Formats: sequence, structure tokens, C-alpha cells
Amino acid sequence: MDETYSTPSASPAPGSPPVAGTAAFGKFMCVLQHVADAAQPPSMAELAARSGFPRPTVYRIVAGLLEHGLVAAQPDGTYVLGPRLLSLASRSWSRFDLRVALLPDLHALRDATGQTVHLAVPAGDAMVYIEKLDGPGAVRMASRIGGQLPLHCSAVGKACLATLEPAALDARLAALPLPRLTPATLASASALRAELAQVRRQGYAVDNEENEPGIVCYGVALCDASGRAVAGVSVSTLAFHQPARPPSACIDPLLRLRAAASARLAGMPAPLGNPLL
Repeated sequence: MDETYSTPSASPAPGSPPVAGTAAFGKFMCVLQHVADAAQPPSMAELAARSGFPRPTVYRIVAGLLEHGLVAAQPDGTYVLGPRLLSLASRSWSRFDLRVALLPDLHALRDATGQTVHLAVPAGDAMVYIEKLDGPGAVRMASRIGGQLPLHCSAVGKACLATLEPAALDARLAALPLPRLTPATLASASALRAELAQVRRQGYAVDNEENEPGIVCYGVALCDASGRAVAGVSVSTLAFHQPARPPSACIDPLLRLRAAASARLAGMPAPLGNPLL
């Protein structure tokens, strides 16, 4: 059962006028909290019922939250936490249970591959980095914690998409933007669907300079006990290193990490954020 959320009201000093804007801000926070607390992504009607606000008020609030990236609309008309909110939250992600639980595995993966390792979570049409471990080389990737990358052209994004059941994948691809970021980007639903079938067969995804020229990434999805993708882990390397480094040098340690992480995730509560659908 969802708990009823009420926004705390500030108590101004005796004789002081109320602070302008606090009532409106409280309504925004109330609706945002209901999106965050819902067991399943809520619809507009459900948000109106749970908040107790008139539906026109909820429409205006949700429109504002959408405009600023604090919530994201799903293909079925429901709402989840947005990428901007998760990006802001990443500044204090040192206490995030998922990151803390996986940090030893991420360090082991970085040491085994000698490459940059990322941990990312789904957020709307993007993946948001919540951890980055640089490789020991002098070259540093431009990625940063809190940064976003598209689902369709990143190794972690494709790995997470590949976990969806056929009906859920159809709905996701129907609404997913597919901008072409490099000449190698898969910018059509048919090409991406074929790629995801390959990802399911082999158990990992490859970003072959699809998101950024010169960068090749290998990624796997991490699923909770129900089989939902809640995160992705990738190993990123420079394309010109590929002839001297077989893909298995990155892929085999990634698959070992995924196997080791499964037991941890099975016993953890749902992490901050939302599954892809």
C-alpha cells in the first residue's frame, strides 16, 4: 500500500509573511513524490487521485516536471522519474546501495581489463552513469558520473533493452528516439531490433563507435530477482587498441561480473530509479 504523502509546511517566524511560492513548490514536490513512491508508474488520473489536487492542476504540474526533465512519460501514458532528477541525485550516489554493493566487482573488472568501467542505470530514454572507474592508461574517457547516453547506441542501453519481453520491447521501440550520432549508429527500429536479438543470443552488447567515434564498449545488463534490468555495466576501450586486444579480454570478465552480481541483486531492495517499462 502506498503511504499518503503530505508536504511539510515551513513555519515562518511570528509576524513574518509566508514565503512566496512555497505552496506551489509543495504541490510540485507532492506530485513528484507520488511518482517516486508508486509501485508501478502512475497515470495522470492516478496522480490526481493520490495527490488530491484537481486534475487541471496535476496536468500543469506534470507538464512543468516534464519540461525540466524531472519526470519522463512512458509509451502507455504513465510517468517515471526523469533523467535530470537522476543526474542530480548522482551527486550524492556514494550512499546508493546498488553502487556500494557492486563497487568491489567494478574495481576487479577494471583491474582485469585495464580499461575504463562504467555503471549506469535506466532513466527514461537514456542511461545515467552512477560510477566510473578510469583505466590505468594516460588516456581518459570524457564520460562523467551523472552523464547521460542514449539507450539505442550504447552498450549498456542495448544490453538493458535486450532484456525486455517482446510486447514490452515493441512498445519501447515504438516511442524511442533513434538519433544518428555517428555513421555507425543504428538509427532504425528494424536494425536495432536485429541487433538486440544478437545481444540476447550472446549475452552482451557492443557499442562499436555508435555513440562516439573512436570508442568501443562492451556491456551487460544487471537484473533484479524479477528479471527487470536495473543497471548496466560496460568496459570502454579505444578503437585503435582493438587489433592488439581480443574482445574476449573485456567480455569474459564482464560475464563473470554479471554472474557474481546476480546473487547480490537478488537480495537487495529495488534501487532508486525505474525499470525501462
